[in-house]
Amino acid sequence: MVSIDTARFERRLKQLYDGWREGGLWPEASALAVTAGAVTEAITYTKSASFHLWLLGYEFTETILVFTKTEMHALAGPKKTDILAQLEGPCSAAGVKLVLHPKPKKEDGAAQIAALLDACKASADSPVVGTLPKEKPSGAVPEAWLAALAGSGLATLDMAADLAALLGPKDDDEVKNVKKAAYLVANALTKFAVPQLEGIIDDEKKVRHSKLADKIEEVISEPSKMEIKLKADSVDIAYPPLVQSGGEYDLRLAAGTSKDSHIHYGVIICHLGARYASYCANVGRTYFVDPSKEQEAQYAALQEAQAAAVTALVEGAPMSAAYEAVVATLREKGQDALVERLGKNVGAGIGLELRDSQQQLSASNSKPVKAGMAFNVSVGVSGLTRQDASDAAGRTYALLLADTAVVKPGGAPPDVATVLAPKDWKDVAYFVKEGGEDEVEEVEPEAAALPEAGMRKSARTENVDFKQREEERRRQKENQEDLLQRVNQATLDMLSKGTTGGAGAGGAGRKVSELVAYKNVTDMQHNSSLTVQVDHRAECVLVPIYGVLVPFHILTIKNASNNADGEHAYIRLNFNYGGSYEPCVKFPRSIFVKELSFRSADTRHAAKVVQEIKALRSAVAQRDKERAERATLVQQEKLVRGKGRVYALPDVWIRPAFGGKGRKVTGTLEAHANGFRYTSPKGEELDIMYRNIKHAFFQPADNEMIALVHFHLVNPIMVGKKKTNDVQFYTEVMDSVQTLDAGRRSMYDPDEIEEEQRERERRNQINRQFNQFVKRVQQDIWERDYGDLSLEFEVPFRELGFHGVPHRTNSFIMPTVNCLVELTEMPFTVMTLSEVNLVNLERVGFNLRNFDMVFIWKDLNRDVGRIDSIPSTSLDTIKDWLTSIEIKYYESKVNLNWKNILKSIKEDPEGFIEDGGWSFLDQSQTDSEEEGEEEESDFAPSGAEEGSDEEMSSDEESLASEGEEESEYEAESDEEEGLDWDELEEQAAAEDREKDFSDEGEEEYARKRKAKGGGGGGKKARR
Repeated sequence: MVSIDTARFERRLKQLYDGWREGGLWPEASALAVTAGAVTEAITYTKSASFHLWLLGYEFTETILVFTKTEMHALAGPKKTDILAQLEGPCSAAGVKLVLHPKPKKEDGAAQIAALLDACKASADSPVVGTLPKEKPSGAVPEAWLAALAGSGLATLDMAADLAALLGPKDDDEVKNVKKAAYLVANALTKFAVPQLEGIIDDEKKVRHSKLADKIEEVISEPSKMEIKLKADSVDIAYPPLVQSGGEYDLRLAAGTSKDSHIHYGVIICHLGARYASYCANVGRTYFVDPSKEQEAQYAALQEAQAAAVTALVEGAPMSAAYEAVVATLREKGQDALVERLGKNVGAGIGLELRDSQQQLSASNSKPVKAGMAFNVSVGVSGLTRQDASDAAGRTYALLLADTAVVKPGGAPPDVATVLAPKDWKDVAYFVKEGGEDEVEEVEPEAAALPEAGMRKSARTENVDFKQREEERRRQKENQEDLLQRVNQATLDMLSKGTTGGAGAGGAGRKVSELVAYKNVTDMQHNSSLTVQVDHRAECVLVPIYGVLVPFHILTIKNASNNADGEHAYIRLNFNYGGSYEPCVKFPRSIFVKELSFRSADTRHAAKVVQEIKALRSAVAQRDKERAERATLVQQEKLVRGKGRVYALPDVWIRPAFGGKGRKVTGTLEAHANGFRYTSPKGEELDIMYRNIKHAFFQPADNEMIALVHFHLVNPIMVGKKKTNDVQFYTEVMDSVQTLDAGRRSMYDPDEIEEEQRERERRNQINRQFNQFVKRVQQDIWERDYGDLSLEFEVPFRELGFHGVPHRTNSFIMPTVNCLVELTEMPFTVMTLSEVNLVNLERVGFNLRNFDMVFIWKDLNRDVGRIDSIPSTSLDTIKDWLTSIEIKYYESKVNLNWKNILKSIKEDPEGFIEDGGWSFLDQSQTDSEEEGEEEESDFAPSGAEEGSDEEMSSDEESLASEGEEESEYEAESDEEEGLDWDELEEQAAAEDREKDFSDEGEEEYARKRKAKGGGGGGKKARR
């Protein structure tokens, strides 16, 4: 059942009756009747629909509301009256009795209409009913009601003006909805419509007005395409977007676009409107291509006039002040011609209605402006002419500026909600060089459509695609060059702070030199047997040396081994030793025992004691490691359990899992007042505080086996006995391993079809469950109580994903708004993009199938992040993505030794910046330098290269040379390598198509196929 916000209903019902009884609204009316008609597909705005939305939060179609001074009557179908029944309590609190009149099905509602007329007649001795006579609602019941009211003899009056006065001033929630709609429409203009227009103008494309308008409507309806986090089900267009040019202009909001002709490169008007939670906002701009000086002067005057109109809308001023301010400004700027062509008004009230006719900003409207009102301030002139126009279509033009403004209390200047849409001359005027008159083929607004499979591109199309790609690469290169200075400055700022590399130094544990096995000789256990023994209580090993048992703490022993030799066994103890060993550093002049060996005649005892040493050493080391990790943990706040309803996500597994033996079981994740709590049936609990969450992710099971929510933490926590920065809760939508029987099953097998249907339903059900949990936590907890944290569940962009090896296995890695993540395989990968300074793409070459991606952090004390073995087919996608998020990247042909590079940068940061900073990674510069070196010596390596090779350790050397070896191998074997499965399938399909559409016989086809090398022939080397 639909739930109505009863608190808001009660508040607004009181507001209605207070205005009616005491505030001067409808002073002559004894009853008010609001009639809502049937739903229509067209976008329409009526006072009755606005009143329903304002009072009830929903538009109840074919519903009649009648208000008297003591009662509220509602006539509707049974389902609607059942919903309205929940308003009985709030009506009583407001001093009004709720009377419902459900109309039974298959009846005309005559009895219920008669009851409403009786209530109107009983409202006063001489009853007068307030109605909306200009509205003609459709539907059997509304039409019957209006006919009955007209024939009843009751006096009526028009209640529209006072109803507009009631709905005009908006509360904080309504203003927020208007501003969200304004934010959406301003972004649609600046992030989509303007770039589309610029592309059309730059490339001289021929695009129809309707095509561009349809594309704008699409992005307004789907804010996620502009990366705007607004609920899609709350968003809609206020009216179809208007795009006008070419001498045909109609500045009315309901005018529609110009005739379905191509956009003319002259004066272009864009008029956009959006709705959020039924509240409207509007923005309009005029764009010029090669404008004249006269047009520039006219636009400057119009811009100042619109700003004056907005400034005039202060609390207490008459609405006519806005019109007067426009006229005065235009005359002051010497633009009397614009005054003559000005419309009858310069805007109107906006909100639940796109245009409130009772609140027009006209010269004759003296109604006062009130705080909370919202206005569409739209100043436009049409019918202007340009004498020096190059064609007839550019001779006639119009000008328009429109913004949504909200009136503030206390006489403060209004708040322009669409301020994100720029309107200065430099932002709306475009100057292009005159080109040829060659005809350009018609294309879609976004880009030229790709040819369908099996179709051949024409040379013209290929040339256009190539030019577009080259232009895109040129802009990308310019963007990357601009980023270099920012990256160098960030590096210098970090190094100037003097931060020292202390990463990873927190978990050192106990110092070996401070270990004490026995504080006194008397504490040692007395055993007359001079054998190797283990004292579990003191955590030490007792060994006989010269007839005395000498204790060694278990942490001083590196390992122990047992070797049998006939009837004897040898116990060998190796002790920790080395330059980095803490006692060696503390006591450099001391002599240390490196190894002890003992011969024993009891082979069983030797095996047992070695086993005990190993078990004790493992237990103590694990305990000390856990203790050291816990010592570095940041103290978390205590969980405050939620009051009332607690959102829960049942039947989810946790990763990393709790320790312990036995079968893993699912638990429940609950969202409380200040954090999450995960509880398992075994009684295990884990708390994750909201303030400790750095990033939150939601990944539905669209193309995965699991649906999950993942939290990347600011400070690590202990999960069981493991310290972790990442905690994940997931549900499997299907078994990842299935047993396949030997027989093949038919695609029409009813059991298999039913099984697939069950899997599909389960997948959809789990996705809905996770999605509902995420939305409720986001909206009802994080946005309401933790707005300062800016927490939001990020969903990975699968279309931008690529394969790679972040750890040991090949995984599918996807970007989100703030991160680059891989959340399916453990260990998880979460890279925060704001912490990345630049990216180096290594092993990039024409003859290589894979390349590596290295992330250099802003904090140079951190080791670089790596993703290896990325397919070269993903290179362009990754470059485009890095450019879009403004991350500097370089390309290199080999792997670099980043340990030595970062070390040299930190030793001399000023010299690093003076030498050009990170520009040493620029491959184009490196290539030119290498060519110069090759001219001097084609074979002898430089001294710098020899020195760097000598400094590299064996591990680092193998890592750095891995790419070169692979490159050589692939270059040699490229001529001989076979086709992979995908290529074989494509070749087979192509051959089948050739066979099907060929007139040749089977023998000729087989001969040609054999000549080509069959299906497993070699592949030509790529050049």
